[in-house]
Amino acid sequence: MAKVKSLYVCNNCGTDSPKWVGKCPVCGEWNTYNEEIIRTEVNKKPSTSGFHAPKSKPVLLSEVELSEQPRITTGGGELDRVLGGGIVPGSLILIGGEPGIGKSTLVLQTVLQIPNQKVLYVSGEESVGQLKMRAERIPGSNEQAWFVSETSLEEIFVHLANIKPDLLIVDSIQTVSTEMAESSPGSVTQVRESAAALLRYAKESGTPVILIGHINKEGSIAGPKVLEHIVDTVLLFEGDQQYLYRILRSIKNRFGSTSEIGIYEMLQDGLREVLNPSEMLLSQNHTGLSGVSIAATIEGIRPFLIEVQALVSTAAYGTPQRSATGFDLRRLNMLLAVLEKRAGFKLVQKDVFLNIAGGIKVNDPAIDLAVLCSILSSSLDIAMDKGFCLAGEVGLSGEIRPVNRLEQRILEAQKLGFSKIIIPKLSSSALDLKRFKMEIFQVTKVEEAFKILFA
Repeated sequence: MAKVKSLYVCNNCGTDSPKWVGKCPVCGEWNTYNEEIIRTEVNKKPSTSGFHAPKSKPVLLSEVELSEQPRITTGGGELDRVLGGGIVPGSLILIGGEPGIGKSTLVLQTVLQIPNQKVLYVSGEESVGQLKMRAERIPGSNEQAWFVSETSLEEIFVHLANIKPDLLIVDSIQTVSTEMAESSPGSVTQVRESAAALLRYAKESGTPVILIGHINKEGSIAGPKVLEHIVDTVLLFEGDQQYLYRILRSIKNRFGSTSEIGIYEMLQDGLREVLNPSEMLLSQNHTGLSGVSIAATIEGIRPFLIEVQALVSTAAYGTPQRSATGFDLRRLNMLLAVLEKRAGFKLVQKDVFLNIAGGIKVNDPAIDLAVLCSILSSSLDIAMDKGFCLAGEVGLSGEIRPVNRLEQRILEAQKLGFSKIIIPKLSSSALDLKRFKMEIFQVTKVEEAFKILFA
């Protein structure tokens, strides 16, 4: 006999409550609790002993035999690198991103280019005809790719039993619903139950499953947090829709590193892999322009050069403005305080605008020195030498702190034709600087870097 009861569940974090509350006590969000009907089976004849025969038994690690299963190559070098070398059989992968950022295009392009694999693409948002229109724009053809428009989990398992694919795509997990839950599609219960059923299928059959998920206004995966916990890999596809470039970032990976990123360019015929991001992020010519500097940064484990632009002008409305695009505004205010206190440049009555060219966001503290030099270059209206590249973290006392992976930064600048680079002196003690074919300046304070650039 089924017992029916209602429960209130938070759409943001998945916390349940027996009654409705305005503010979630766990995540702090307002008006996120919705009522869901839950059926529980009541067993009239409970076991007298309270125990039952287990389905599995404990084993020692020494008794476990590992079978070497090769990863599935997706045909895209960027996606394979982020995944750690390809798709692991039996894994559950979640790809999230903002609406319109290109998640479905990325997955569909992978389906059309993946070699020698039977793929089932389940779409809950588009019809098969719409998928055909999208596929005609993308190069590649896979004669073993099957497409179906379906939102019922039970029907999806019927298609899986008939086709027996090597890879399953579900676009998106928020549209899938199951008869085991009484709530509406997209609710916390439906997403949790559907994802758990697909997880069991992936582990029992050895078929990898890729789920596409939406994100909420805070930038995290929509639905319960348990969705991110049960999957093996969580990938975020991010970027600014006003720009053509997209970044595929791994925030969880049980079978690889989370330091890898993939960079794509959105074109009319799909996504193009960007093999050299430094050339993408640097403008063609900035000779004679003040407020522009080049920084050697590291994103994940990939080094590339970015263009830092600054504009300093007299405050027109009395109160000076501080604006940063692609850079932490609080860190910008800290660097401005260091510039005023340690170097003696007064910017109290001036507006300061900072921009990272290319529409990307950088969190690497090694671009601090480039930010300060760009601001000072714009304030003095003196252009920097186009052959210079900068790398260094700035401390509160004005010292240039060491940075990681300095050798990779120098080699990237050398490869792109830069002849001079300013680096922290403490970071270069373990490097043989004579083998680099460029002039290297070692500094310990920001004043030394300013004298080299603006003497």
